[in-house]
Amino acid sequence: MGRAKEIIVKVIPAKIANEFVKKHHYSGKVVANSILHFGCFLDNKLHGVLSYGNSMQKSHLINLVETNNKTNNEKWNEFIELNRMAFDEYLPKYSESRCISISIKLIKKNAPQIKWIVSFADGLQCGDGTIYRASGFLLTGITEYKEFYELPNKEVVLGATLRLSGYTNWLKPFISKEKFNIVSNGGSKSRPVMEYIGAKQLQGGHSFRYIYLIDKTCKITVPILPFSKIDEMGAGMYKGQRVSLQERKQAQEVHQVEQLASSQKEGGSNPTPALKTS
Repeated sequence: MGRAKEIIVKVIPAKIANEFVKKHHYSGKVVANSILHFGCFLDNKLHGVLSYGNSMQKSHLINLVETNNKTNNEKWNEFIELNRMAFDEYLPKYSESRCISISIKLIKKNAPQIKWIVSFADGLQCGDGTIYRASGFLLTGITEYKEFYELPNKEVVLGATLRLSGYTNWLKPFISKEKFNIVSNGGSKSRPVMEYIGAKQLQGGHSFRYIYLIDKTCKITVPILPFSKIDEMGAGMYKGQRVSLQERKQAQEVHQVEQLASSQKEGGSNPTPALKTS
């Protein structure tokens, strides 16, 4: 694992975490629901942030996992969402999965009421969840979104987010609040608003839902999907580019063979995997 073992993960203030996320996350946005922020430090400098918080649709997710508690009121505070991950290029290979692992151990130790974690990977803008798979998360859902839009300023948003959050700051340059309420029918419809502001609808976006059980006695109540399902649905993405898991595996194997041949020729050490988990 190399220098990844030297990374220190600890809780940091929201202000510092949010500044880092805005700079390094592909969306450039923070999640208002984030309440717990971990900083990932190497050589005494911040190079990564993991932000956890309540899910926006908590009532829709609460029954994804069966715990010892029976009522929704009892289960309400038993899960948390990993809703932002941001890392810069300084961290070495395998850093992301190591940071997630340490943050989960800290949650388990200091917040024992948290039994499980949910997170979502945005295939259209980022990827299909390479880091989650490397960190032991289980794939429990693949959803094709037909409501991804590119705003006139090239920012990409999800229509469902608009319906959940209503009139937000990113809409202000394009439409007034009064006009928004009229066009959106009080906030219940996103498509008319997007058409009104001249947003472009994007095709082929998928969201991938991953779950990690901190408490191994809990049971996931929905089907656990094999990772091969991603390729079956043609939903494989890596850093915003459409590419299957199989293609990534083949590219990695070819690169490893080339590295092995080179190391044997030069008398070097055995190769390490070619793809960084990001």
